Amino acid sequence: MAVVILPDAQADLLGLQDYMLDKWGEASWLKAEDEIFDKLAKVDAGLFNGSPVQELASVGILDYLNVYTSHHKLVYRKAGHETYVYLVAGQRQDFPTLLMKRLFKI
Repeated sequence: MAVVILPDAQADLLGLQDYMLDKWGEASWLKAEDEIFDKLAKVDAGLFNGSPVQELASVGILDYLNVYTSHHKLVYRKAGHETYVYLVAGQRQDFPTLLMKRLFKI
């Protein structure tokens, strides 16, 4: 089993890191980072299951799931023994717009 953070999700993480370091400092970022990777490890190990992404489920796409940390929403899909992370968003971000931009690469 492995967690694969796709390039766009890596960019999301770096953007969140920059934002959090600027606004709240290193301790807050390190706590958030630990929460994100702990949640992904639990998902990958099968200890935690997310729910379908509502915006995608409404059109019949059910294999993309989301989970939450205290401040972030993670979108992933399990395929075989791998967990692919597609998007990492702050809960204050406009998630539907972020998702559509990601899907259509606007």
